[in-house]
Amino acid sequence: MFIEPCDPPRSAGPTAVGSFLPDEVLSSEALQGEVARRSGLTLPPRLLTQATGIRSRRVAGEGVYASTLAVAAARRALDAAALSPLDIDLLLFASASRDMVEPATAHIVQAELGSRAHALDVTNACNSFVNGIDLARSMILAGRARRALVVTGETPSRAVRKDPSGPAELRDGFAGYTFGDAGAAVVVEAVERGGILHVDCETHSEHWEVGGIPGGGSRHPRGDAYTYFRGDGHELRGVFEKVGTAVIDRTLHRTGMDWAGFAKVLVHQVTVPYLERFAELTGVPAEKLVVTVPELGNMASASIGVQLDRVFPELAAGERVLFVGLGGGISIMTMVWEKS
Repeated sequence: MFIEPCDPPRSAGPTAVGSFLPDEVLSSEALQGEVARRSGLTLPPRLLTQATGIRSRRVAGEGVYASTLAVAAARRALDAAALSPLDIDLLLFASASRDMVEPATAHIVQAELGSRAHALDVTNACNSFVNGIDLARSMILAGRARRALVVTGETPSRAVRKDPSGPAELRDGFAGYTFGDAGAAVVVEAVERGGILHVDCETHSEHWEVGGIPGGGSRHPRGDAYTYFRGDGHELRGVFEKVGTAVIDRTLHRTGMDWAGFAKVLVHQVTVPYLERFAELTGVPAEKLVVTVPELGNMASASIGVQLDRVFPELAAGERVLFVGLGGGISIMTMVWEKS
């Protein structure tokens, strides 16, 4: 598809949002019961709930894929913007999950929607969706797109090992028991005022081995053992605490803002204790947070999109929101957005 260059605008940002949750609810008690039954391990009562603060999560049923969740969320975002799929000239599938290694899942989403946009995938663990929004904004400001649709469909529950062979394997994959599935989407376009005001990020790639799903690439192209999430939750948390709050402190300093200047703070949520620790370290007031993790678990890159969808209708023009992305790799990203 040829994209005719256009005069670049001065600002761009999300103008509509949609999210989608699978129907099936899986409680932590039911998940723990299945793990104990299939592994033969004796687990302390309410271990998952007490360790993570997660009571339940949504899981995609049979025949529901990452693209399925993304398409459902995309349709809601397009409806909210009163747009047709053909109004989009850039489609980014920005997710840690995908339908397959090749082709890009963006093409599967596009075929289902019936759009004809330039389509590609953006992948950076749980920061994928925020990275996708930033890339869409950059292409619009560069005059390479007029209106973008950024979508994510996350199905990390399918990477959870429910039959660990023993305590060591249980511990190695424990962080996976936080996962829940979801889809989210935003329309990103030029705006006269507001939009995305500031973006900052920090990467600490020396920690890339701390957690992830090693299968499906050239290192481990085959073998079910590599398709499960591996990573010690305590080690992951330790790395993020070691990295610290520098990028957030820098964002506040460069924008001249403090917590009172934000209507909401949307942060990627892994567990309740981790969210509480984030609030303690940064000083963000609890009432600024949009807490989803107890009922929906760790939705990977869809976490911030689902939070945004929940608060979008109540935000007034001119109110500002801080996005804080935390992703394996390790990357930390902030984005200041003002509703137009």
